[in-house]
Amino acid sequence: MPSLKELKGRIKSVKSTQKITKAKQMVAAAKLRRAQAAAEAARPYQERLAAVMASLAGKVSGDAAPKLLAGTGSDKRNLLVVVNTDKGLCGGLNSNIVKAAKVKAQELLADGKDVEFYLIGKKGRAPLKREYPNLIGTGFDTSTVKTPGFEEADAIAAEIIGMFEAGQFDVAHLIYPTFQSALVQNPTVNQLIPVPSPENSDAGDAVVEYEPGEEEILEELLPRYVKTQLFGALLEREASEQGASMTAMDNATRNAGDLIKDLNIKYNRSRQAAITTELIEIIAGAEAL
Repeated sequence: MPSLKELKGRIKSVKSTQKITKAKQMVAAAKLRRAQAAAEAARPYQERLAAVMASLAGKVSGDAAPKLLAGTGSDKRNLLVVVNTDKGLCGGLNSNIVKAAKVKAQELLADGKDVEFYLIGKKGRAPLKREYPNLIGTGFDTSTVKTPGFEEADAIAAEIIGMFEAGQFDVAHLIYPTFQSALVQNPTVNQLIPVPSPENSDAGDAVVEYEPGEEEILEELLPRYVKTQLFGALLEREASEQGASMTAMDNATRNAGDLIKDLNIKYNRSRQAAITTELIEIIAGAEAL
């Protein structure tokens, strides 16, 4: 059984840890409000842009469609763009994203496709590299930026579109967390390139005439659509990270409190046992005299 001094030291250590987890929980809660507001504000723009893309794509013939929309005509080479966080202490968020990426990779490899990973964020690199050491390609480092925004999304999109135009892959899939609440962040897998054409477009758009023309507008909007999807994924990542971190730190604070209670009980029992032993020794000594 640990000595009273050891128990006292452990109680002090756990209390210090509890203070840290409580502080991190409060910081994550403050950051979550801003990150959640930013992610939710970007969703209507993404949805409306997708609706416009649907209207334009439905009016462009196959031969006239830009490459970002028509694709290469093959789906042999696949690029998996995996968006993880740069920091830990956010529960199972990163492991869930990595799990979704592995499932997608296994499906593609089972179908005889080629797979390469493009990694955004540091936390997903190690587990994916352990399982797929030869499939890790380039990536983008967001750890040097306090809050990644549209500038980073623009740079990532430019690199990925450049890889597509250079013929390095046929299809790109975007894997990222979608924020629902502080308790729920669901991994999402969407096709990024070629830009998927929604099956249905708004009926009211059928009578709209575009100037200078659908093909020219698509040439401009398709890269913007890719940037917007990546920007939305970064915003969802930030909100998911803060939500998961807040929940994880809250659980850690509660667990520390439970551990402190258990250690206090052990300390009091050990202290009482030591007092009882001393009393017995004193009484036994007195009787011996």
